[in-house]
Amino acid sequence: MNIVVQKFGGSSVSTPELREIAASRVREAINTGAQVVVVVSAMGRQPDPYATDTLLSLIGPVRGGPNRDLLLAVGEMISASVFAELLSSLGNPAQAMTGGQAGILTDDTYGDAHILEVDPNPVLALIEKGIVPVVTGFQGATRSGGVSTLGRGGSDLTAIALGEALKASSVDIFTDVSGVFTADPRRVADAHSIDRVTPAEMVELAGNGAKVMHSKAAELAHATKTPYAVKGLRSNVGTLIDDDAPIDRDRPVTGITALRNVAFFRVIQGLSDEGGRATLDRELFDRLAAKNISIDMINVNDAGVFFVCDDENVERVRAELHNLNLALRVRMHCAKLSIVGAGMRGTPGVMAGVVRAVSKAAVEIIHSTDSNITISVLVPDEGAGRAEQALHDFFALGPQTAAVVS
Repeated sequence: MNIVVQKFGGSSVSTPELREIAASRVREAINTGAQVVVVVSAMGRQPDPYATDTLLSLIGPVRGGPNRDLLLAVGEMISASVFAELLSSLGNPAQAMTGGQAGILTDDTYGDAHILEVDPNPVLALIEKGIVPVVTGFQGATRSGGVSTLGRGGSDLTAIALGEALKASSVDIFTDVSGVFTADPRRVADAHSIDRVTPAEMVELAGNGAKVMHSKAAELAHATKTPYAVKGLRSNVGTLIDDDAPIDRDRPVTGITALRNVAFFRVIQGLSDEGGRATLDRELFDRLAAKNISIDMINVNDAGVFFVCDDENVERVRAELHNLNLALRVRMHCAKLSIVGAGMRGTPGVMAGVVRAVSKAAVEIIHSTDSNITISVLVPDEGAGRAEQALHDFFALGPQTAAVVS
């Protein structure tokens, strides 16, 4: 059985015209002999009436829980029902299914649930009857039968999880841009889409600001070796993400991402002995983890503890650490730029090139971290655009030397 999973985001099903285009993508795949499983997000974005943020505004700033998840799941249910009826009216019988009905079992971490397992049999039963399953993205069911949601962008995760469980030949993530780009085309001249990237690169790109793919979905696809593509809804072309994507050692950088509105913390310990510093470090990280405060670009050395967090979490960090024996130094309004490429593994001189490019653009590097295929630098937010362009130019990521991101 040749099963293809097609996921359509909220912007791809927000209007009757776009839903018609999305339906045409389904029908094209069916006409090739594929058995199609559709995953949909809620229609549109705020203030559209059924968008997730619009629904959330009905109950205000409440904390996670079963009531909130049940409300937010409604957007995808409406979208799935409308899209299933559209397909049926075009001659392709379809049936809407909630995540739970589609066999997606989660834990009960409401608002950010983890998928425990996916039973493919409910979806396969519809396929065997010649019916197109249209599954609500972003949600599943707990063991007690409650409705749970998977976190923002969770429809991508639904599609990858279903694709893996169904042993799909491909998973197509349709969006409003034609694939993964070398940088954000709204800010960087000559940024363009690329044909292929490796799963490891996509994990880094998605986790560091590329908006075309949910980071948890990219991680799951990488772990399960599920091939997928990110495509433009209108163009039906984009980027294939698979292990056979070429790696060019002569062009070690694949793309540039940016995360704006972050703050840089330098924590100076008040105790001088090594045991005291280690205890403080553990207490610091334990306190932030207990409050679910996400931090990044972490570095621990004799000079102190360094990390970044979103600007909106600065006061929460201060509150958690205020009574420890340490001093906090905070720099607001920073941007994290990540330079990603599988080709940089084992390739000398990439960091030197990053420093040269950013310095030539007259932008300060505040902090940096690196891994095998990613170098991240923290810069003042006001200079982030210049630094992005300088890096894109320095590593020759323009169309004449095809490359990746978004």
